[in-house]
Amino acid sequence: MDSLNLDRHSVVPLYFQIQQHLLQDIRSGKLQAGKPLPSEEAISKRLRVSRMTARQALKSLCSLGVAYSQRGKGTFVSEIKLEKNFRQVQSFTQEMEAHGSRPHSKLISSEVVAVPAGEEAAEALHLAPEEEVIRIRRVRVADAVPMGVETTCLPRALCPDLLDKFDPRLSLYRTLAQIYGIHIVQADEVVEAGLADSDESRLLRIPKKSPVFLFTRTSYIQGGKAVEYVKSTFRGDRYKITNRLGQFSNDNPSGGEA
Repeated sequence: MDSLNLDRHSVVPLYFQIQQHLLQDIRSGKLQAGKPLPSEEAISKRLRVSRMTARQALKSLCSLGVAYSQRGKGTFVSEIKLEKNFRQVQSFTQEMEAHGSRPHSKLISSEVVAVPAGEEAAEALHLAPEEEVIRIRRVRVADAVPMGVETTCLPRALCPDLLDKFDPRLSLYRTLAQIYGIHIVQADEVVEAGLADSDESRLLRIPKKSPVFLFTRTSYIQGGKAVEYVKSTFRGDRYKITNRLGQFSNDNPSGGEA
């Protein structure tokens, strides 16, 4: 902050000038992941701005996903965002291991329930009315940081004793493959933007209404049979979505301009 001289006659708001200076320090590595940013009080005194201006600068960095706040502790630089790749079918465990992180899960609940006709899980898995599913809800964790809350539904008929044999701290996909011979090869996944509710914010240790990604996933085995339906909420400050786009050739009859 010592090198920042605010232009008080500029049309650019003071909070934005502060935000841009801190953002440059973050991107250059001067402010490293996990390290605290200057407090509201420190910014206010050093730059002779109001606490509200300092607060707005810090909040805007949180909105960009490059910082996060912890009540009573301050605002910290975020870790580099993990990429969510839509070109591969991977479990959370596989994704985290590919990034060099240590994954595990914390069980919230596991149960066998009869899903009524018309419920999303029943429709996605093509279940008969009142057919039973195994429902597992977990917090997915990487390097001791809660990353997401995930609810998984599987037809009980495919793995009737799963709850006795599955360690919810570990990979579900590996258990399905090793014990039941269920190999997931394809998935349909929809992602939406959302805000964390009070339960999600508590489980993920983020402020209420923080930006999150909402994932809905239906997974299939070879032959096209749906075997898994997942609803999950992942932190927007720790994830980014990547995809590879292409353009149809002019010789492709299905292509066109938009």
